[in-house]
Amino acid sequence: MTLTTTRPDYAVARKAMIDSQLRTSGVNEAFVLERMSAVPREEFVPEGARATAYMDRAIRLETGGFLPAPLFHGALLAEAHPTADDSVLVVDAGSGYLPALVEPLVGSLDTMAPEKAANGSKRGDYTLVLVDGAIEHVPASLAKLVGEGGRIVTGMVDRGVTRLATGRKSGKAFALLPLAEMGIPRLGAFDRPQNWSF
Repeated sequence: MTLTTTRPDYAVARKAMIDSQLRTSGVNEAFVLERMSAVPREEFVPEGARATAYMDRAIRLETGGFLPAPLFHGALLAEAHPTADDSVLVVDAGSGYLPALVEPLVGSLDTMAPEKAANGSKRGDYTLVLVDGAIEHVPASLAKLVGEGGRIVTGMVDRGVTRLATGRKSGKAFALLPLAEMGIPRLGAFDRPQNWSF
């Protein structure tokens, strides 16, 4: 008796992701659905996780980071609405998936690791910064990568709850406005320093 294993049909899985996760959650922007239909999510996860690449959950990467659930990427793109006029920085948690979604939509795209974005001293003039995970705060090192009037769209951690959030730079001021609550992997590089207490 010969056992045959069936390979997952990733095109069918991508369509199911769009119909059952994105559309039902209010992510219906044509450009978002087109990009998420075009980019094969299974190619951005470890081999052993490919069969679960389109499930509604984050996937651990071999580097220790995570690829967030599809809804986070869909909602982030819809909120950011990147255009050809944008100079974009993606703070990439290690998968490369978000940069692949964004690149054809924008004028220019750079990527940076979370540790460098959270602790670096480089200045930037990006019109849009996208963070592929949830952060506790916007440190000065991240804020100075955004040009005047530029935007940031990210996940935000507040008292253990993660939400999609957005902000716009005005002078030195940079505040995040929380939007929809959703599960988003935390990027520890952006945790606030712990205060000692007795």
